[in-house]
Amino acid sequence: MTTTNPRTRARFNPLTVSEVRPLTENAVEVCFAVPDDLVADYNYVPGQYVALRATIDGTEVRRSYSICAAPVPGEIRVAIKKTLGGVFSTWANDTLAPGDVIEVMNPQGAFTQKVRTTAMNDAAGLVSEQLDHNPRARLVAFAAGSGITPVMAIATATLAGSPDATFELIYANRSTVDVMFAEEIGDLKDRYPDRFTVHHILSRENRTSPLHTGRVDDEKLSVMLDRMLRAGDVEEWFLCGPFDMVQRARDELKDRGVPEELVRFELFTTGKPSNPDGQHGRVVEVKDNEPTYEIGFTLDGSSSTVASPRSARETVLNAALRKRPDVPFACAGGVCGTCRAKLVSGTCDMDENFALEPDEVDAGYILTCQSRPTSDEVTVNFDA
Repeated sequence: MTTTNPRTRARFNPLTVSEVRPLTENAVEVCFAVPDDLVADYNYVPGQYVALRATIDGTEVRRSYSICAAPVPGEIRVAIKKTLGGVFSTWANDTLAPGDVIEVMNPQGAFTQKVRTTAMNDAAGLVSEQLDHNPRARLVAFAAGSGITPVMAIATATLAGSPDATFELIYANRSTVDVMFAEEIGDLKDRYPDRFTVHHILSRENRTSPLHTGRVDDEKLSVMLDRMLRAGDVEEWFLCGPFDMVQRARDELKDRGVPEELVRFELFTTGKPSNPDGQHGRVVEVKDNEPTYEIGFTLDGSSSTVASPRSARETVLNAALRKRPDVPFACAGGVCGTCRAKLVSGTCDMDENFALEPDEVDAGYILTCQSRPTSDEVTVNFDA
């Protein structure tokens, strides 16, 4: 199994918005200036994300957004698409402006190339490393809607950092006006005409080819994959978007014998309703003489213990937050991986896992937002 990029401890810092640029009618690119004393904390690899934290109408709201540009010293760029009923995305699109200061977590995530071809946060180092990487690598990405954001960073860095690599992008949207980074995609086509190919698929616009019109259903996905696989070996696949699309693509690739370690995926929505029993911040009262689980955890070198009523069925994250409000988390839905910790002792059941790689699970890591104790005592380490 491919070793994932090491994860760093998640921490928030206040960063200043230096630019807000419209991408579509319902999406903006937000640039944060990174001060010199925090540059090392905000080194990143293309494909990673940051969590943003703000108080909106008196309530703290956290959301994770992928970094959408190849590494450049002193800045972090994310794309935020307004979603129906989305508190944070609506606030960011409608009110966020240059000069505003909000809390930004240092970069996290493992939706990255298995062999790094770019230097972290070093524009001059884009051709620095090849290692065992095939310089003529063929990479393919499937993205839908805002799923393009991490893919843009990966594609831009790959094409600049590997002179003979090729990148093929299949990008699904409702209509032309919904295409995020349309200008940047066009620039990549102009700059690398022989190495970058894009297939736009629009569900609500008729195109010249039936393959590029309508939703990406099983039949359409099967045809596209067969054509791509016949065209030659693909060194890595990147899948990013809604749960249903990503899962269908993973299943199709598996059926065609593509090794699991060649497929990177990231979900922007799971497509499943959240479980209120696992909701972070849920109030839990510990009554006298009530049977409890004892949950111990280490954070920033300090150890704490909290009692969790067996009847509450709360997650490790929910219990830990009652003791330490600074315990790291972002989505609380099993998608981003920010709440990852190593299970040191005891046992847990993990409801969902859309973030950890199989080798991380084998090594004992869990998503604390999805894990509930099944033994009398459980100990986890957020620093591991």
